[in-house]
Amino acid sequence: METDRKILGVIGGLGPIATAHFMELIINMTDVTVDQQHVPMIVYNMPHIPDRTEYILDNSKENPLPQMLRIGQALQKQGASCIAIPCVTAHYFFDALETGIAAPIINGVGETVKHLQENGARKVGIMATDGTIQSGIFHRELLNQGLEPIVPKLQAQKDVMHLIFQNVKAGKPVELERFYTAAEDLRSQGAEAVILGCTELSLIKRDYAIGSGFIDAMEVLAQQAVLMCDKPLKKEYRCLITR
Repeated sequence: METDRKILGVIGGLGPIATAHFMELIINMTDVTVDQQHVPMIVYNMPHIPDRTEYILDNSKENPLPQMLRIGQALQKQGASCIAIPCVTAHYFFDALETGIAAPIINGVGETVKHLQENGARKVGIMATDGTIQSGIFHRELLNQGLEPIVPKLQAQKDVMHLIFQNVKAGKPVELERFYTAAEDLRSQGAEAVILGCTELSLIKRDYAIGSGFIDAMEVLAQQAVLMCDKPLKKEYRCLITR
């Protein structure tokens, strides 16, 4: 194995389509001209890892952390110089994963908030799973970096969960009116920008023109993966807030 190339390890399958999209994002963001210049990746696509939201909400006793730790440790042993987890809800376990895995793990939540802060956002809406919302992982990071978090009201949050689980994860058509209703709920509360804080929502952004003022946490994760692997970033991916 070559030692002068940084290899990205991916704890994937959470869910599988999101992992495939994450890989595509990295390839599209990298400013190179031939195959050999792209980011080397070792991807574990493990959809059997227990559901993160169900565990966080105490609806399941199946803890996903041990399996994620084993995969991360295996990636490290196989030469991964850094690790990405294309699942925002899994960042609930970030501290434990960082402690248990020697290779650095990209903090998609922290990097997303940093990107917003650097680009002038102050009041930020969050579209994410119930697990992400109730765990407060975005709330804490936003407050730590001087930004104000805004969450959907009850019905809007139900719409977000429906989009994630009954539409994208289920392989069904996206009910876009639910997406726009949830986004408008956040805007009406003063949100200047809206985080797409679930990788299934990233797929909605991929497939539809959703408008301005959104930031996709998975795009930020991919951007940081390219940079951490010492690859050049295409200039159109320097600012990831939709215009």
